[in-house]
Amino acid sequence: MDVRWLGRAAYRPTYEAMQAFTAARVSDTPDQLWVCEHPPVFTQGLAGHEDHLLAPGGIEVVATNRGGQVTYHGPGQVVAYPLIDLQRAGYFVKEYVYRIEEAVIRTLDHFGVTGHRVAGAPGIYVRLDDPRGHARLPQAPARREPGSPPPAPDFTGLGKIAALGIKVSRHCTYHGVALNVAMDLQPFRRINPCGYAGLETVDLSTIGVPVTWDDAAAVLSQKLGALLAP
Repeated sequence: MDVRWLGRAAYRPTYEAMQAFTAARVSDTPDQLWVCEHPPVFTQGLAGHEDHLLAPGGIEVVATNRGGQVTYHGPGQVVAYPLIDLQRAGYFVKEYVYRIEEAVIRTLDHFGVTGHRVAGAPGIYVRLDDPRGHARLPQAPARREPGSPPPAPDFTGLGKIAALGIKVSRHCTYHGVALNVAMDLQPFRRINPCGYAGLETVDLSTIGVPVTWDDAAAVLSQKLGALLAP
């Protein structure tokens, strides 16, 4: 996978470039991973509701075609956009999401933090009282009876450290994942993050892990490259 380091990149042109890249792909176009940091911006997914934007103020709001609801991007957050041909890679969307989440979990583990999945809520979470503890969450995904509805997400004692939102067009992916490293978290209080009122958002810095953006980006990129391979 070709990794492109975009540096500090405005959100809207990056979004438009992903769309153009995906529309122009042919069967032998190499997959790419774009890694960047965005200036402050709220992005709204296809499932987003205006009432989850509580007080955007002067921060730009961009409507997108990714899944999910509203989230925030800003300095100190590693944003990774895998541009993958899933048909060529040989796995489906559900497996793709699992692999992205696993890359984040392994990145956090590299820095001594335990990341968790929560049933019914994409993304990665950490225990607020014990970010390094390995005990399994009672909220962790579990096998369900076929056809049964997913459980209502339970965020008790948790903070969200990575958000996920994707789009698949003609078997090809864009949008991706955002890992909070060392950022101003205040804008998350101006929205219902991912559509959940009161969901606490954290970064590595606030849970006591002093990691630079460059180090976190390098590790996440390596994990994504390994786990998204065919």
